[in-house]
Amino acid sequence: MAQSAATKRRKGMSRLEKKNTLIAYSFIAPNFLGFALFTLVPVVCSVLLSFMEWNGGVISNMKWVGLENYATIFKFEKIIEKGMEDGNWLYFFERVDLGITLKNTVFYTLVTVPLTLVCAIGLAIALNKAVKGAIVFRTIFFFPYVASMVAICVCWNFMLMKDGPINQMIMSIGIPFNKSWTADSTMAMWAIIMVSVWRSMGYYMVIYLAALQGIPRELYEAATVDGANKWQQFRNVTLPQLKPTTFFASVMMVISCFKIYDVVAIMTEGGPGRSTKMLVTYTYDLAFQQSKYGVASAASMVLLVIVLIITIIQFSSEKKFARD
Repeated sequence: MAQSAATKRRKGMSRLEKKNTLIAYSFIAPNFLGFALFTLVPVVCSVLLSFMEWNGGVISNMKWVGLENYATIFKFEKIIEKGMEDGNWLYFFERVDLGITLKNTVFYTLVTVPLTLVCAIGLAIALNKAVKGAIVFRTIFFFPYVASMVAICVCWNFMLMKDGPINQMIMSIGIPFNKSWTADSTMAMWAIIMVSVWRSMGYYMVIYLAALQGIPRELYEAATVDGANKWQQFRNVTLPQLKPTTFFASVMMVISCFKIYDVVAIMTEGGPGRSTKMLVTYTYDLAFQQSKYGVASAASMVLLVIVLIITIIQFSSEKKFARD
């Protein structure tokens, strides 16, 4: 009798577990279906399309070309021929479209990410104190992140014009500068970086504010008792406690920077020349301006691999720091 009761109990628990599992799957299913339909399937199709030649017409016109699309964007033969002729081993980054866009994207990322982190941490520390008007300033700095990107870029284009307010302020302090930022090949990239940092720092400020408010006050009290000044407290208490937040913010920003499109498309359209053309704008031009969807898919796969490698390196570095 006892054995029979135990067997029934196990069967009852088994049914309950099955029911709970089905309920759990029913909650997960909509999100998974959306991910599969709008993310997974397009990625798989893009991978396959990168090995085909297609001009956007009927699907039956697709032609398998293997690695030809990758050879097209990398221009291997030209790199070897021209590079050896000119003795220029940087030919890929100076003359090939993919190399130029990759160089621009990497430069943009290396400058934008640290600047945004520094500005976000500075704003978070300044507005973390219970001072009058802190909530208002938090809202003001966060607002650009939720504002229309088109409106933001149009306003910045106006301010960065030859006779715009920013140039007027620069010239008022005795610096002769009367060029349009977005029309100058040297300053256009810095204009995009400025707008990107200004827009994103408010969002990451909010994230850092949440992290700062989670730091135990006892740590600062102990540091004060040990005779640490404000800078030593910041370096030895605040920064180590913000390390997980900084890791999250840097990963998200690197991915976002490599996918930059809207600011470039609105402000400079990749110009002047190719000075601000990024990987995503290059891919867009291949697909929708030149109707080379196979080549564009190959370029998008290059972007995917680069972002994947950088993310893996960042996660590996974080694990190493955590062990140390």
